[in-house]
Amino acid sequence: MSRIKIGVIGGGAIAQVHHLPFLKELAEEFDVRVVCDISEKLGEYDAQLFQIPAHVTDYRKVLDMDVDAVLLCQTDPKTDVAIAALRAGKHVFIEKPICFSLREVDSIIGAARRSGKIAQAGYVKLFEPAFEAAQREVKSIPDPRFVQINHLHSGNVLHVRQFRTRKFDDIPQRAKDEIQKARKAAINEAIGEVPPIAERAFGILSGSLIHDLYGLRVLFGNPNRVAHTELWQDGRSITTILEYPSGLRCVASWMDLSNADHSNVWDFHETLEVYGGSKRVIVKYATGFSRGMSKLTIYGVDGDGRSYRQEPVMDWESPFRRELRHFHESVTQGTPNRSPIASARDDISLIIDITRAYLAKGPIDRKLA
Repeated sequence: MSRIKIGVIGGGAIAQVHHLPFLKELAEEFDVRVVCDISEKLGEYDAQLFQIPAHVTDYRKVLDMDVDAVLLCQTDPKTDVAIAALRAGKHVFIEKPICFSLREVDSIIGAARRSGKIAQAGYVKLFEPAFEAAQREVKSIPDPRFVQINHLHSGNVLHVRQFRTRKFDDIPQRAKDEIQKARKAAINEAIGEVPPIAERAFGILSGSLIHDLYGLRVLFGNPNRVAHTELWQDGRSITTILEYPSGLRCVASWMDLSNADHSNVWDFHETLEVYGGSKRVIVKYATGFSRGMSKLTIYGVDGDGRSYRQEPVMDWESPFRRELRHFHESVTQGTPNRSPIASARDDISLIIDITRAYLAKGPIDRKLA
């Protein structure tokens, strides 16, 4: 088996909980050569913990090294690093959010096309066994009428603290300011100068509800209309109604249920529910910061006209591990990539239109390719 020499840029929680452990576990597929973080102490910690031979603070040093690919999971925006990596001839795996504006994603898509390298979006839900099974079941629904998404967020600190993760305070203030300035500029490019409530909601759409939105695209294509968007809790809670050419509608809600003192109910609730007259498919996701299993429930009518309820047993393999294996197969075997950056453009466009529907206080009609 051909091993990919890979560098990891960004050594924070998602790298420590999922990517670095699974990259090391997949030692036949990956050779982790270097970890990069602007916190030198964090890079050193990750390198020691995961037995990585080198750690650096400048991503350009990673691109100068003998690596075939890079995994980007640093603080947003990631656009400049992704384009530089592709220009340097590296395959790229980009954790969500990929970027914020259409110009950014078009620049990344163009760089990937010119390089001929794989550029994969970190769309982990596509590799959830429960979602894959649901996708098969949804295809058999003759009359899908209504889709509902509920994403009730109890606070990541409850889940992250179940793992041994580290943060350090050695990042220069100038670097923090530059990151914040670049993020602000990218968001402004995407949606313009908007009230804080809309900017905050846009960040949640891009960083969290994105998982549910790309799943909808895979199942049903792109909506042709955003009928309504409502924001409350200063933009920390969102409900949007999406319309599809078939007449199908989806109501998608994301709500922040966390408390500032972290005295939160433990339960994390994220569901995808697809309803037809003779069949219903419901996925309940585990939080992305767990190694728990998502669940699938199917309601239907058998040949004798009797209703049934099934809960198929799902594979245990982590979707994070599965998406890394898929990245390896795309790079080494030419397997068609299931989450190419090019497809992420539709999701970024939808996030912008959901935000625009709030700002317009009315529906946004969308032009579908």
